[in-house]
Amino acid sequence: MISPERSGCASLGGLALARGTVDRVTRRRTDQEWIDAAWKDPRTRVLVVSDGHALIRGDDELVFVAPDAAPAGTRFLLGEDADGVVYFGVSGPLDPAPGDGRTSSLREVGALLSDRDAGLLTHAVALANWHDTHVCCPLDGTPTVPDAAGHSTRCPKDGSEHFPRTDPAVIMLVTDPEDRCLLARNVAWPGRRVSILAGFVEPGESAEQAVIREVAEETGITVTNVCYVGSQPWPMPRSLMLGFRADAPAGQAITVDHEELAEARWWSRADLLAALEARELALPPPVSIARHIIEAWYGGPLPSTWTPVPVKS
Repeated sequence: MISPERSGCASLGGLALARGTVDRVTRRRTDQEWIDAAWKDPRTRVLVVSDGHALIRGDDELVFVAPDAAPAGTRFLLGEDADGVVYFGVSGPLDPAPGDGRTSSLREVGALLSDRDAGLLTHAVALANWHDTHVCCPLDGTPTVPDAAGHSTRCPKDGSEHFPRTDPAVIMLVTDPEDRCLLARNVAWPGRRVSILAGFVEPGESAEQAVIREVAEETGITVTNVCYVGSQPWPMPRSLMLGFRADAPAGQAITVDHEELAEARWWSRADLLAALEARELALPPPVSIARHIIEAWYGGPLPSTWTPVPVKS
């Protein structure tokens, strides 16, 4: 059963990477005269990104450069703010960090940035990742050229247009009749880390169908009352996370295959809090939609025991 409504299935707010205050000015992407003038404007700011990283001043402020100080690399228009300042991104080498700065990834700093900076960095990382990995026409292998201010590419041989790829993925919190939530540990994760279930949407499948299939495949649990709670871009490298809640009818046993999941179990609110306070578990970081979904079920913030580990995009 798939239901558009569910008791306690309120929409999420404040997702770290679903913020932004800059107008993307889509109408300007094919206006080359305007783009050229904006690039020459001394007020214009450029965000340089490299392999998902940018320069950060302090703990929560992006470092921008003037256009004439930007490195060579793929350029893309990010938008214009309410004061008329235009922002571009460039995928290129990063300069040494300023005295009070550092190089940081979107995953590490996304939740700390302002709404403006979080939106700009998420946008820039998504486009840079795509341009860095999709450099040839899929029809004939000809190297493509950026088009639409970096929001598409064009094949100079056959004229075909190509657009950034986004992979839809579902992420879901499943609860049983006792309102316990289902948390699992991926086999590739450190021993204490757990999260809710997730997986990619397959071709010809709705997001709600993907929720039902993924939960059954990973844990053997059949779910009902699937409902949507919110979404967040996750450009590491190119996902859109679609958040859901779902119910698990009573009388089912959890079964994991130990190839994708090492373990999974039901957690009451009291047991989860006790395990976190004892540092027996680690939840996803605040930048993740998973953390927000878990805390929405719990009813408030939970202790953070997250320790960043190297993760490949």
